[in-house]
Amino acid sequence: MDRVAAVSPFARAGGGLVVASAAVLFGTAVRAELGTTRAHVGDTYEITLIRHSSQQTGSASSASSSDQDVLVERVAAIRPDGVELEYDLPKQATAADRAVMWQLPVRVFKPFAGPLQLLNRPELERRADNWLRSAKLTRSACGHWYFTWDAFQIQCDPQSAIDLIEPFDLRIPDVRDGAAYSEPDAKGTATLSRQSTGPNGSTFTTQLQIDPDVVERAQAQSDVAVGEIIRKPVTFDAALEQRRRETVSGSISLTIETNSTGDVVRRTKVTRVQIKQADGHIETDTATETVTRRKVRRA
Repeated sequence: MDRVAAVSPFARAGGGLVVASAAVLFGTAVRAELGTTRAHVGDTYEITLIRHSSQQTGSASSASSSDQDVLVERVAAIRPDGVELEYDLPKQATAADRAVMWQLPVRVFKPFAGPLQLLNRPELERRADNWLRSAKLTRSACGHWYFTWDAFQIQCDPQSAIDLIEPFDLRIPDVRDGAAYSEPDAKGTATLSRQSTGPNGSTFTTQLQIDPDVVERAQAQSDVAVGEIIRKPVTFDAALEQRRRETVSGSISLTIETNSTGDVVRRTKVTRVQIKQADGHIETDTATETVTRRKVRRA
């Protein structure tokens, strides 16, 4: 085991990769508002996230992994400036699944512009306390890494619910030919390009360049986690110093599909990262993440 995944409960070890004008901003808000007015309280969607990752060193593939997770999104309320959403596990989730996922159900506010906002923090704080008690853990365990059949981090902060559901959020406010698009792991923005249009919707694509600083920091955090698990601790600053001796490059390719009303129903993101280590060895990581959103109940 040479790396661990991100801190989301859905994450898996070994698979983590990690200025507009006033007119454009106004147009984005209008399109977002129109998208929200199509929503109705009680509308329910099933969102499936499939991840596949592989790691190659030299000419031989050294590791690969795949996993699939499902969340249910329900429109809980509609505001003038956005929409309140509730995310939960599907009905077929087992008691064991729910015992582990104390962050769910979670209620959030999705504004026309800006990040998701947590709405039921006090409830999540109570659930986190109950989860710790049932696991016979104290708050001192929070934030620490462990390894059983997989690497995982003890999460106690209600805000971790946002990290958990963000990859499932397909409510992209501005999807059109020529629209600016950004990703947290990329440098700057890119432009969406419409590839096809038909009676069932449109397909858009774009490509961005990886931000090396984001990758280096993610790798350093992974090194810190591994060090804790194998009881050879390393500080983040020391790990980051080592990682910055490497050369990082790569790209993020996206395909976004909309339905006939313009809502995003699928996003496929392929992240390729090449790391040239200080000794000259080259490691290539490829991660494909496909998110599909399907309406299962209309209000």
